[in-house]
Amino acid sequence: MDTLQSVSFDDIKQFRDSYLSNTISKVATKAASKSSVNDICYDTRHAAKMNHKFSVEIPTMGATNQKSSGRCWIFASLNILREKVAKELNLAEFELSQSFVSFYDHLEKANTFLEHVIETASDDSEERYVSHILSSPIGDGGWWEFFVGLCKKYGAVPKEAMPETQQSGSSASMNMLINRQLREDALTIRKEMAAGKNIAEIRSMKKTMLSRIYNILAICLGNPPESFDFEYVDKDKNYHADRGLTPKSFYDKYIGRDVENIVSILNAPTPKKPFNRTYVISHEESVYGVSPVKSLNIPMDEFKAAVIRQLQAGDLVWFSCDCHPYGNREEGIWDTGLYDYETPFGLDLKMTKGEMLDYHESAPNHAMLLTGVNLVDGKPDKWKIQNSWGNEKADKGYYIMSDEWFDKYVYFASIDKKYLTEEQNELFKQEPIVLPPWDVLA
Repeated sequence: MDTLQSVSFDDIKQFRDSYLSNTISKVATKAASKSSVNDICYDTRHAAKMNHKFSVEIPTMGATNQKSSGRCWIFASLNILREKVAKELNLAEFELSQSFVSFYDHLEKANTFLEHVIETASDDSEERYVSHILSSPIGDGGWWEFFVGLCKKYGAVPKEAMPETQQSGSSASMNMLINRQLREDALTIRKEMAAGKNIAEIRSMKKTMLSRIYNILAICLGNPPESFDFEYVDKDKNYHADRGLTPKSFYDKYIGRDVENIVSILNAPTPKKPFNRTYVISHEESVYGVSPVKSLNIPMDEFKAAVIRQLQAGDLVWFSCDCHPYGNREEGIWDTGLYDYETPFGLDLKMTKGEMLDYHESAPNHAMLLTGVNLVDGKPDKWKIQNSWGNEKADKGYYIMSDEWFDKYVYFASIDKKYLTEEQNELFKQEPIVLPPWDVLA
């Protein structure tokens, strides 16, 4: 192998001369001194095309606000269910408690983490998997499958039964405390198992550890209700009260099993993940042993066809994407042509979606709801999104993305089995390929 080379001063001179001889660079330098990079590169022609007019559009309630937390997947999931409840009860506005789901998600993730610590207690702490789980014991993020597992176990409650707190909307400090304690607990478990403690003794210790985590969560998010009264006033101004409900009885009565027939499809066009195969992420779950993320990887034309069928039937679509590239939060637009970074900065950006995955340039990091699509000659050109970043920006919290952006940055969608083809439903029965927990899709 050739010896690694440092940057020489001759190289620096060539770089400087190239920069000084480039008229576009000189203009861009002046613009960058007073404007943001995105403002310099903003293309108003593309923004003008992104109007909020759709041939297929599902009426929905107002946008919600996850604030400074990573609970987008919970908000998107609950926003699907609230529409069902509101429609059946004739409500103008309604929200389910995001804090309730987040509480039990954090508790279950803490248990899952400690179980993984027990499983790997004899492994070197620098071994890749052990190092991976210790790097981030728990966090706010999650998937549709996590949500289903939590609802089936714990149920759900109206927002009034467990409202938001300062910590639920700004969760970094709470998560820091939990992770600090969980790493202490991991050290204790590994030491005690190395000293010869049996598994029964370790499990007893784990209960004490989880009790501490419950205490942190109860302080920060409130103690989840064991029972509550569900009171509401419908659109006709009629008062109703359903008293003595539990979270599970509320869930069973007003929501039911609608979520259990929904599965995840994936578009990850990389040779490392062949199409028409199912995948799961190893050790990626909320409820231990119950909520693995299983998805079917299919080509984008099939992916979008399933999404469109669901929207045309009047059912919202939970989806996950990379929300960072080519987005304008103020105007609520995602479009690959929205910013021209190449011209002012002389960039050469040609990576395909699969290449961006393989080289960690892109990954799913945000969940939202698709509420509409505009079809031109049967083909989509733009999509309507209900986001959870409040209603002060975009179109009262509703965003829009171009079909080109969908192709490149949308990865997962949760689809009811009835909107998949017979072949796709059969493919879900195959044994999934297990991906490592550090995979870019995790």
